[in-house]
Amino acid sequence: MVTSASRRLAVAIFAIIAGLVLQVDGEKQWWRTTTIYQIWPRSFKDSDGDGIGDLNGITSKLEHLNDMGIETLWISPIFKSPLVDSGYDVSDYLAIDPMYGTLEDFDNLVARAKELGIKVVLDYVPNHTSTEHEWFKLSEASVDPYTDYYMWHEGILDANGTRRPPNNWLSVFNSGSAWQWSDKRQAYYLHQFDVSQADLDFRNEVVIEETKKIITYWLDRGAAGLRIDALPFMYEDVELRDQPLSGRNVPPTDYFYRLPIYTKDLIEDYELVQIWRDHFDEYNAKANDGLERVIITEAVANASLMCLYYNYGSDIPFNFLFVTNSGIPVDAKTLSPAEIKNKIDQWLEYMPEGETPNWVLGNHDKNRMATRFGSEKIDMLNFIFLLLPGVMTVYNGDEIGMPNTYLTWEETEDPQACSTDPQRYQPYSRDPERTPFQWDDSTSAGFSTNSTTFLPVNTNYRTVNLAAQKAADKSHYKNFQAAMRLRNTTVAKDGALKTLVIGEDVFAMSRELDGHDPLLVVINWSKSPVTVSLDEFSNFSEKLQVLLSDVNNDLKVGDTVSRSSITLQGNAALVLTSSDITCSDYSDVSEVACLITSLKSFFNV
Repeated sequence: MVTSASRRLAVAIFAIIAGLVLQVDGEKQWWRTTTIYQIWPRSFKDSDGDGIGDLNGITSKLEHLNDMGIETLWISPIFKSPLVDSGYDVSDYLAIDPMYGTLEDFDNLVARAKELGIKVVLDYVPNHTSTEHEWFKLSEASVDPYTDYYMWHEGILDANGTRRPPNNWLSVFNSGSAWQWSDKRQAYYLHQFDVSQADLDFRNEVVIEETKKIITYWLDRGAAGLRIDALPFMYEDVELRDQPLSGRNVPPTDYFYRLPIYTKDLIEDYELVQIWRDHFDEYNAKANDGLERVIITEAVANASLMCLYYNYGSDIPFNFLFVTNSGIPVDAKTLSPAEIKNKIDQWLEYMPEGETPNWVLGNHDKNRMATRFGSEKIDMLNFIFLLLPGVMTVYNGDEIGMPNTYLTWEETEDPQACSTDPQRYQPYSRDPERTPFQWDDSTSAGFSTNSTTFLPVNTNYRTVNLAAQKAADKSHYKNFQAAMRLRNTTVAKDGALKTLVIGEDVFAMSRELDGHDPLLVVINWSKSPVTVSLDEFSNFSEKLQVLLSDVNNDLKVGDTVSRSSITLQGNAALVLTSSDITCSDYSDVSEVACLITSLKSFFNV
């Protein structure tokens, strides 16, 4: 098996898990230290007043990404769709949904992003299509070559002679059987998600060739890569065996009622990524333009299964260890300094040598950071994860600490939630993290000139919005911007990583590189003050200088604290450096020291 790493310039990574020291050397491809900003297109910016975000809205706000220092934009589904599942039900892979705009609008977005130095990555949903897709209509009518594009089965007859699905597989959307009868074809089709999302049959090589054509089309239009959705569901057991019971106390129609061992995480899923990797490599070689197009894979699983995608050509197999754990959300109740260190160590342990780590704190499918962890922990999490080595993915709105928006049953649109009932819908709904971006305190939070939006704007928008945080001396957004500036220093990109848990409540990590100013992140996870020693970080001077502090902290840029004894406020988050660094002559070596003056001005200190 040829790994993706074997085709690239070597990057030596040595991990010593006992305090976790990670050393990264060598020349990198553009994506190895990038920050990815995910935009949910319906909720980012409405340009035409219909209450729905669109491509021109995104283009109009690309300067916001530039102001943050974002290098990569990932746009969630924009292909033509009936929008039963927010665009994850595609009816035409080669067209933009009219709700979002046109192909010309897309081309303009890519062109403007390129002017700003931002690369565009698109969401690609290959596992299934909408039942409105022309392929499905022809397949349902048994028109070749489309007859076997999808998973069809005539079903089985029970003892009473009643026809029923071929097995007990359940829909991820908790709607019962994953099989739906078609009167037209006189057979069942598989839908692992919504009934309107028919699963393609990837054991049909013609289907794989179709996916290559789609990939080529969007790379030709300027996409710098694709984020491939729902990868663990591509292949199913050829014998269609029944799933075993899970033992969970959930209704029989709930997806977690059974263990999906025959429909998820099959080895063929990984092998399919290798096929796409080869296609990407062939495309890059033919393009010969110096741009390596990137493959990002979405597969929610344990660390070993997620990291296995590296070996099959995924550049960035999304790391969901800080988002979900066996279907249980990772939040303030389940996370601790020890768990933060454990999850960082775990990913780096399973990650193959020569690959690049990545970190995800939020997305369109899980409760927002501010809701899962509390607004008081936003700065500490951003400081940690923006200053870890590798790739960081940020969900739009998390830079200002937007929380979930409460939505009633009547306001809920998500099919995953709507398949339940008014008493059970909230844990299943993804709508609360998909509400409009809060730009300012004007109509609809500046998202739209229309007072009616596709989902309601959070009622807190008059105080939680980008404009207010830009105007404040100190805010989550300003801390995010400043952390991004530190992230772009050489020590943050290439320095060794050391992580440490002190007592029960303090997590600390350093980034060090010979000849460069070092960085030290310290957080107090508890609500109470705590005094600790940071002498384990002996390469730092006794007096430490503050670079960044959380929004509620009394310490300011340039203040000094003692390494041997530092008192941290409750929920404190600090980024420190040695106090003996200087910026007499700006150079690559003294980047951090030379940022201090500008950070003081930035925070009006």
